[in-house]
Amino acid sequence: MSTQELLEHSLQEPAIGDTAKFLWHATPIGIAALSKKEGSRLSEAFYEDAIKEGLEVGLDLTREERESHYSKKGLVILFYS
Repeated sequence: MSTQELLEHSLQEPAIGDTAKFLWHATPIGIAALSKKEGSRLSEAFYEDAIKEGLEVGLDLTREERESHYSKKGLVILFYS
């Protein structure tokens, strides 16, 4: 299964957290932050918001690798080690 397929499948599962700008999902690859805002654009501020809001749900993502994906549900930042 490809990364995109794993991500799409995981986003169908219930979120493990909910913050102002993101829904948080556990995936087999890492933690996915799904943007709640339709049409979100990538920027350094967008990543910083995800890291800050991750702390609100008990996730310290400051040392994690990250990559972005566009899913059927919207923009996702995938954090992984």
